[in-house]
Amino acid sequence: MNTLRTAMLLAAMTALFMGVGYLIGGSGGMVIALLIAAAMNLFSYWNADKMVLAMNRAVEVDERNAPEYYAIVQSLARQAGLPMPKTYLIDNPQPNAFATGRNPQNAAVAATTGLLQQLSHEEVAAVMAHELAHVQHRDTLTMTIVATLAGAISMLGNFAFFFGGNRDNNNSLGIIGVLVAMIVAPFAAMIVQMAISRTREYEADRRGAEICGQPLWLASALDKIARGAERIRNPDAERNPATAHLFIINPLSGERMDSLFSTHPSTDNRIAALQAMAQDMAGGASASARPQTPMPRQADEQRPSGPWEKAEQPAEPARPKSNPWGRNPTGSSKGPWS
Repeated sequence: MNTLRTAMLLAAMTALFMGVGYLIGGSGGMVIALLIAAAMNLFSYWNADKMVLAMNRAVEVDERNAPEYYAIVQSLARQAGLPMPKTYLIDNPQPNAFATGRNPQNAAVAATTGLLQQLSHEEVAAVMAHELAHVQHRDTLTMTIVATLAGAISMLGNFAFFFGGNRDNNNSLGIIGVLVAMIVAPFAAMIVQMAISRTREYEADRRGAEICGQPLWLASALDKIARGAERIRNPDAERNPATAHLFIINPLSGERMDSLFSTHPSTDNRIAALQAMAQDMAGGASASARPQTPMPRQADEQRPSGPWEKAEQPAEPARPKSNPWGRNPTGSSKGPWS
């Protein structure tokens, strides 16, 4: 089903790309756009993940320079029956995360330093479980290709402003066609993004909660990330808005609720779905008595066990809160390592 969806999406984006080419350059422009789209589809299949990671200045980490973060991803991948993905860190104060890659064997997950700094151990695990769910559902190929082609369509719209609409391009629509390319084409690309984004996020929430075993951990994490995204701007994402749908919460300013223009479902709706899932898992009255905020807020409260923790393991000495994740792999003086 996911393979068919990806093929249909590629066909839709290619057709849209060709349509923009026709509006800019007539029949010749359409042929050129077809060739460009074919080349971009092939390039995106192999390299879109690298482009997305580079756009966000992600740095690969391992057990030496980010031991706890890496161990969380490793244990959850084992729990989900997935190969260990490459693990990246983004030096950005906004709490957020995304997954990318053409298949589970070539997947990557990335989290921001803000996510590791502002969320608890359990909440980080729930977020990474959500991203691994995208890997398991093979959403990552679709998402990265859409990001690449949507960005290209938007650039073609800008290109039309400067070079389209002349009398020699075999385009009978003239300036009207240029205006359509400038306005309608990027909007249509956004609609295609949204068509796959909302249902995909709900499914990844559900599967992620199953992987980490605690839906309320993810509910708490989503609430914190959404509030953090409202307060903290993400300059890299703002420069590359076509990648916004990759993140667990929309990283762009001004996107909070379900609407025609939102790439993500309402955070409140996602939290409600996870709370309902927790009640179903716990069963009736016992679930309804559970507090809405699942994670301990005090250091002396016992932390629930997760798939990365061994049973009967003695408590480790508390690590300094200023450096909970290991040596700073990004080289910045800011973040949870400082």
